[in-house]
Amino acid sequence: MFKRYAIYYTPRPGDFAQRGAAWLGWDLQAGIPVEHPAIDDLDIAKLTDRPRKYGLHGTVKAPFELTKASTEAQLAEGVATFCKGQAPVQLDGLALSQIGRFLALVPQGDTTALGSLAATANVVLDAFRAPLSEAELTRKNAPYLTDQQRIYLKNYGYPHIMEYFRFHITLTGPLAPDQITPVKTALQHYLGTDIPAPFVIDSLTLCGEDSDGRFHEIERVALGG
Repeated sequence: MFKRYAIYYTPRPGDFAQRGAAWLGWDLQAGIPVEHPAIDDLDIAKLTDRPRKYGLHGTVKAPFELTKASTEAQLAEGVATFCKGQAPVQLDGLALSQIGRFLALVPQGDTTALGSLAATANVVLDAFRAPLSEAELTRKNAPYLTDQQRIYLKNYGYPHIMEYFRFHITLTGPLAPDQITPVKTALQHYLGTDIPAPFVIDSLTLCGEDSDGRFHEIERVALGG
């Protein structure tokens, strides 16, 4: 049994998935550590320490605990039912970008359909999420959140949803200013033409967090049945 669950986009098996897993050092599809590539004098293990446990993914519904009345099988069935009624999303591609102090792949093109998919998932699948405890609510209630984000945090367990949703595939932890350019250059060369263009989301993946905090693929479900 897993302690938390999440709904992610994860790439289908292939070069992009393999390279991304190796960069981060964790293959969530296989549930195993992966050796980092050797690139110049970069300490990739240190650069990717924070996002490693999540694997190569883009969040659609952030990690949550199940309600006491729900089971993993019921959640999986709920995800399958949800996905059957949703259409695949196609965007122009992905671009390596700086978000705050970390680097991530972000979608290019009109993200309206992707935002709608994520918003609907957060509402429909929230029935399986256990409410945050008062301690968790206090810890996650950061000073920079807007009033609306605090409402989302209380009602859906996560503040970065709806109009605040920004899909991204995290590739590093926080970087020092002098690390941004060399790491970005290294990543661009490393991923190269394996970065998908166009970028198609035709499935969602139910993932679970193990006792060590690492996420595993439970089931990939096609959008549109």
